[in-house]
Amino acid sequence: MPRSEPISMTFPPFSGVVRRLVLANVAVYFVTLVLGLIVPMTVALAMGYMMLVPSEVVHGEIWRLATYSFFNGILDLIFGMVTLWFCGSILEESYGSRWFAELYFTATVGGAALASALTFTHRLGLSPASVTVGAWPAIFGVLIVIAVRFGDMQFMPLFPFRFTIRARYCVAIYILLDLAILLRGGQVFAALANLSGVLCGYLYMSFAPRRGMGFGFSEQFYGVRNAYYRAKRRRAAKKFEVYMGKQGRTVNFDKEGRYIDPDGEKDPKDKRWMN
Repeated sequence: MPRSEPISMTFPPFSGVVRRLVLANVAVYFVTLVLGLIVPMTVALAMGYMMLVPSEVVHGEIWRLATYSFFNGILDLIFGMVTLWFCGSILEESYGSRWFAELYFTATVGGAALASALTFTHRLGLSPASVTVGAWPAIFGVLIVIAVRFGDMQFMPLFPFRFTIRARYCVAIYILLDLAILLRGGQVFAALANLSGVLCGYLYMSFAPRRGMGFGFSEQFYGVRNAYYRAKRRRAAKKFEVYMGKQGRTVNFDKEGRYIDPDGEKDPKDKRWMN
């Protein structure tokens, strides 16, 4: 595939997993906004059970590793969803919906789990009581793939100004800014979660099969299942050979347990006559 594209003002497709994720984040924002005006205490209590809090995760509230990513502030929602739309559509079109969805949630859950584990070191002012929300760990996981696989693509980070920069340099700046926040203080846990999302996204990109982990696991499962049935068929064939031998008749099966016609030389791989 081409590694660079001319700058264009056209918008990418808004469909597939990208559309569902963007709409889900927007819907959660407006639902919490409206309900916050009607029943503010109930919404605040519900959000308290959805945010990423490492101390609560280790006590069994593992759903927080995913739910935290759907709660965003207005600026994070605008810039994050635009970034997800533009970058996510490139990856979904290139690698498929399954692969992109797995990448997104690997960065979401993996980034949250790794960052939560690191809070127990109490380094850099981190604490298991730290709290964060937002889709940026997942978006950073998407960005690192863009930087590696589409590094020469031209980005326009300061829209609508006609200033462009290569994807790899733009993503590198984002990562360095988060690293600076992590080292200098501020929203340390949020910055750590973003950087953890980068690592998880990179690991997924490096090791996941071309059609996604789910497809790879299903292939392995069906491979094991088919091997079991082949072994079962071979055992049944051997038992039948013994039984027919006791009846004074000879029957033959190949190494896969398929019957060999004694009336002529036939290719055991010819599926037209296999049982």
